[in-house]
Amino acid sequence: MAFYALYPIHHVFFVYKLKMDEALLTFHSELQYSISVLYTSDYCYKCLYQKLAIVRNGQQNVSVVVRAPFQLTLRILPVDGNSTLCSLSQTFEEAGHYSLWMRQSGLLNDVTCSLTVDKSPHNAYLPLLVAFLILAFAAIFWASLPYIRRCRCTQRLKDLVCCHGSQYSMESEETTNELSVEQNKSKSTRLKSLDTFRGFSLTVMVFVNYGGGGYWFFEHAPWNGLTVADLVMPWFVFMIGTSVVLAFSSMHKKGVPRLQLLRKLSWRTIVLMLIGFCFINYSPRDGLLSWSWLRIPGVLQRLGFTYFVLALMQTFSTHREIPLKVHHWWNPIQDVVLYWPEWLFIALLEIVWLCITFFMPVPNCPTGYLGAGGIGDYGLHSNCTGGAAAYIDRWLLGDKIYWHPSCKVLYRTTQPFDPEGVLGTINSIVMGFFGMQAGKILLFFREMNRSILTRFLAWALILGISAAILSKCTRDEGFIPVNKNLWSLSYVTCMGFMSFVLLGVMYFVMDIKKWWGGKPFIYPGMNSIFVYVGHSLLGTYFPFSWEMRFQDSHWEKLFQNLWGSALWVFIAYLLYRKRFFLKI
Repeated sequence: MAFYALYPIHHVFFVYKLKMDEALLTFHSELQYSISVLYTSDYCYKCLYQKLAIVRNGQQNVSVVVRAPFQLTLRILPVDGNSTLCSLSQTFEEAGHYSLWMRQSGLLNDVTCSLTVDKSPHNAYLPLLVAFLILAFAAIFWASLPYIRRCRCTQRLKDLVCCHGSQYSMESEETTNELSVEQNKSKSTRLKSLDTFRGFSLTVMVFVNYGGGGYWFFEHAPWNGLTVADLVMPWFVFMIGTSVVLAFSSMHKKGVPRLQLLRKLSWRTIVLMLIGFCFINYSPRDGLLSWSWLRIPGVLQRLGFTYFVLALMQTFSTHREIPLKVHHWWNPIQDVVLYWPEWLFIALLEIVWLCITFFMPVPNCPTGYLGAGGIGDYGLHSNCTGGAAAYIDRWLLGDKIYWHPSCKVLYRTTQPFDPEGVLGTINSIVMGFFGMQAGKILLFFREMNRSILTRFLAWALILGISAAILSKCTRDEGFIPVNKNLWSLSYVTCMGFMSFVLLGVMYFVMDIKKWWGGKPFIYPGMNSIFVYVGHSLLGTYFPFSWEMRFQDSHWEKLFQNLWGSALWVFIAYLLYRKRFFLKI
């Protein structure tokens, strides 16, 4: 993720055409000696200062192009010295032209630095605001369309009357009959809220994978912290757990043998992992498997293995049936007590993750290191990116892991790190288990909507408070920072909190109150594998994307990414109309 990029311009008369998120910074020195300008990004935790420019004695000015959505801190010091002459912090906005003047104000080391704006920057967030208003208007219009259709004008403009003719009555009756048939077909098995949650997550994933309009908060965080792109995968894992409980409980009731369940879950796991393995190693030049940059871990591999473990747990669960309504002291928490062996297994898994992460010795690195390495932590642990997690991946998989992690640009790391590595899979299983808990709540307290929502809220509070304690409500200073790259415990609890809240809200709106049918997100939610694989393979081809002509702002990039995402939602809608659902 390119949080900054710096380009020196050696000729001041050369007009450089700025691209989105770029600004022009010119240094004017009136000093009698050469100076060096250093910088660091405030988003980079405890990072070493890096060289930005050198303004030599007699040189009028030096210009650089700065790409920095975040605040930069600049230090000016003599080329042959270490004493800071002056420093300042500034956020350089898109297309702005800035000048930094350095003047002698008396004594030899008494230097004043002042920043001026030569050309006002663009409002980089205006395209996002316009897109939001257009989408909001479209959503309101779509929601009100059924009411508009029912109302037909039969008199003058002042006397708007709803028509109740025979033709309308027949159409309404046919529509009602069709809806009732569809509801009867799907009433017994599917939750609209679950399909909509899945479709919403997938739509966001497609958008951020296409580039998110070029905005930094639609890309993965460089190390600690959260962005929109960091939310969608744990939501998917959560929904896998919920779906496993609902689907396998239904098959248990139908009397499906355990051996058949084992064959089904094993086959689905193998197919998911093979698709993921072939997909991430595909290139137009090398074909299906790109041996030149082969990578073993991946998103679908992580999802497939997580599904395998969760499905095994549900298959060999010691308790399958919902107990009779007999009074026990543990009735309010029966969905936890009756599955105590699974909770014990998950607790042991988490203990394993904690012990390996914080107590496993890593050569030439501090034990329990959770940092990004590189220039972070003042450059003391430059080759320790990811600590024990990365060490295990390199030990088991060698170089067949990800060489371009999100921390590479900002922290200038040189070591590979895979965000879908081996150790993080443990907490992926824990995240899926939270989803299983949501599924058990839906089963145990069926038709008791208040109890379901109360338990969702209780779990959200428990997990949210746990995340706040572990992270100390900070990005970098917590006991265990929120980190998607490591799938840290605080990240999992934070995402569990959000998942329970979102699923609870959608369940209330769609399955209880029936205020919303989930459209249009329900369509990709019912064809998630097709949309995920399709957008990944065809995302760089027309009509989903094209070569941009206007790269100086976010307008075209945002439109292109929204267009590509909307096309996949429309394709999912067409497949829904044809009753085509890709299942494994």
